Amino acid sequence: MANNETPLVIRHDKSGVCTLTLNRPKARNALSLSMIDAMIHNLSNIAEDPSARVVVIAGAGPAFCAGHDLKELKATPDPAATQILFSRCSDMMMRLVRLPQPVIAKVHGVATAAGCQLVATADLALAGNSAEFATPGVNIGLFCTTPSVAVSRSISRKKAMEMLLTGAPITAAAAETMGLINSTVPDDDLDETVDALAKLITSKSAHILSLGKKAFYEQIEKPIAESYVYASAVMAQNMLDEDCTEGISAFIEKRAPNWRA
Repeated sequence: MANNETPLVIRHDKSGVCTLTLNRPKARNALSLSMIDAMIHNLSNIAEDPSARVVVIAGAGPAFCAGHDLKELKATPDPAATQILFSRCSDMMMRLVRLPQPVIAKVHGVATAAGCQLVATADLALAGNSAEFATPGVNIGLFCTTPSVAVSRSISRKKAMEMLLTGAPITAAAAETMGLINSTVPDDDLDETVDALAKLITSKSAHILSLGKKAFYEQIEKPIAESYVYASAVMAQNMLDEDCTEGISAFIEKRAPNWRA
């Protein structure tokens, strides 16, 4: 990308919180292939950056993310190119899941199709009370199959199918009730609320959060008996970690823990 071009994803770091802002406001931050590649590039760098403790995903302009860029899809009739686009998007989503740092989606305006998928993929999600969510592909003859992967793992099957089959938007309050997001707040309080949540998470051991996030996604896909075997082994190993030793000592001694990072 030339230096005089506006970045499609803006990275801002402050006090251990890394904010990635989708930056195509006039297109409602539609996920073009170039934007997806920019996200993958940033996520690759963040994964190796010990100074980044929490990642916040936000959108510039009036919307969080309106999904894939339909103009780009229409202009690319080659099936192989379309497969590359959806594969790259799936790669981006999996990088969010596998990222060592917790990910918070900060949602305002609309989060539709792949934008709703992005919200469902994030570890945590907060939304302004005027935000709306939808998987509206059925309205244009393109079923939201890849968004359904994340959405169906965040909410019940019946609610997921209702969103997918009708394409109808739901409010932030309904999204909270379903479990698609953690909470909804007044629009004017969204930035402050996300900042407070991110700050709280940065006060924990980054190493233990990384260990726990990985274990959470590993165990949740296993049968329950296998999950307990796996989780027991992880927790036993966790007990040997120096941050665990420090945390327990700090609790007993009634002081703040001194994490190694």
